[in-house]
Amino acid sequence: MTKLLSIIAIGACLSISSLYANDATVINLAGKQRMLTQKMSKEALFVTKGIDADKNKEALSKTEELFDKTLTGLINGDKDLDLPKNENKEIVTQLNKVSELWKSFKTSIDKVVAGKSDKATLEAIAKENLPLLKNMNQAVGMFAKASGSKLSPEVAKTLNRAGKQRMLTQKMTKELLLVANGINVDENKANAKKTGELFESTLKDLTDKCKNDEIKKQLGVVAKLWSEYKTIIEKADVSDASLKKAEELNIPLLKNMNKAVKMYEANAK
Repeated sequence: MTKLLSIIAIGACLSISSLYANDATVINLAGKQRMLTQKMSKEALFVTKGIDADKNKEALSKTEELFDKTLTGLINGDKDLDLPKNENKEIVTQLNKVSELWKSFKTSIDKVVAGKSDKATLEAIAKENLPLLKNMNQAVGMFAKASGSKLSPEVAKTLNRAGKQRMLTQKMTKELLLVANGINVDENKANAKKTGELFESTLKDLTDKCKNDEIKKQLGVVAKLWSEYKTIIEKADVSDASLKKAEELNIPLLKNMNKAVKMYEANAK
């Protein structure tokens, strides 16, 4: 009986892992969705604050489109994104939850893109972005777990953690902008500091454990950018000069962290 159950369990694992032509790519793109929830929120808050409004409105529209396309692809497959149709019922159920949350959040984002944002819209974004993030994060964990025999648990975990760093670059910036827009000021000051501390401790841990010299060098680039941004986040400095600097630094920080994630992904194949 024990042997039979073992055979069934192994068969289930093989069945799950065979769903994904490239587990690392799937985990990477699913993980990137977490970041996009925060990037959209940040861009909407930049628009409302009047900081490079046209540029951020255009960026917001593109981020919204990418999130929507990737979410659909994670469920139904997308050749352009190298995503297969998802046959894992539990993950599809979770992604459907994300889709329902996305419908409501998208309504607020569309208002900002249309130039019709008001305080109620900003408050809706502030309230709804975290459930969207948390449920997407739950899906990422399920994807990582379902990677089965293709990726070792440690590799899947590292790829997931590195990917999460992208999200944190945008989350801390979003929290800074919530402070700047006068929304739950004390709470978001504390949140920004906490997010920054998590980003820093994870970056240090990833660097300490990294055995690939090229990836380690790239993490060093991220660390240098972070050292320039850290004080603004720690102090939740929303002066005009600091907000301008935040806008200048958060995207290079994101892009260089994303470059590191892609290196982890390539190394996992």
